[in-house]
Amino acid sequence: MLSGGDRRHHQPRLTEPSSYDASTTPRVLTVLSCVLEKLVARNDQLSGGGKSLSAFHGVRSPAIGLDKYVERIYKYTSCSPSCFVVAFVYIDRLLHRYPDSLVVSLNVHRLVVTSVMIASKILDDEHYNNAFYARVGGVSNPELNKLEVELLFLLDFNVTVSSRVFESYCQHLEKEMLCSGIAESLPGPGITISVDDVTEIPVEDPPTPPPFLVDS
Repeated sequence: MLSGGDRRHHQPRLTEPSSYDASTTPRVLTVLSCVLEKLVARNDQLSGGGKSLSAFHGVRSPAIGLDKYVERIYKYTSCSPSCFVVAFVYIDRLLHRYPDSLVVSLNVHRLVVTSVMIASKILDDEHYNNAFYARVGGVSNPELNKLEVELLFLLDFNVTVSSRVFESYCQHLEKEMLCSGIAESLPGPGITISVDDVTEIPVEDPPTPPPFLVDS
């Protein structure tokens, strides 16, 4: 799992995915973004982010909003929506293991892309390698490799999520959606994905995402 290898190694040309439809973005992405944004807004008023998460700190807050960043990851990697729930589980486990650490605007983007990438390796039959996730996430490949190892050790390699835990986090996100009024602005039913719910990944590679720097 620590290696970046998988079935997709070549880099397609720099164009937008022609089949992507923003209106079909799973609502769990929006809910997750809102939950993390609320957490970051609260924590940014406090000092520091905790020594445990220092490896994930950027020089400055990225210009791209968390909602667009999460959508970008889903758009280009075609990972299953379940990966974002499991990524949230990982981040929550971090905060329970290291209660002095804070998720802030300087580290949340790196935490998200690293967590989603690891979750994809656990859940999805096909997934992109670290180099592709680095390009999508706006960090260098060597940095993302280091962040993956850092996160795994911080979690003590506890990356399995039982269906019971998964469902409890889905219920938590559903409750947050209802309490914050997010549901009123989103079409379709609530969060009904399950741990076995994996989106279909096309046989052909989607186009390579345009590069950007997470610190710019």
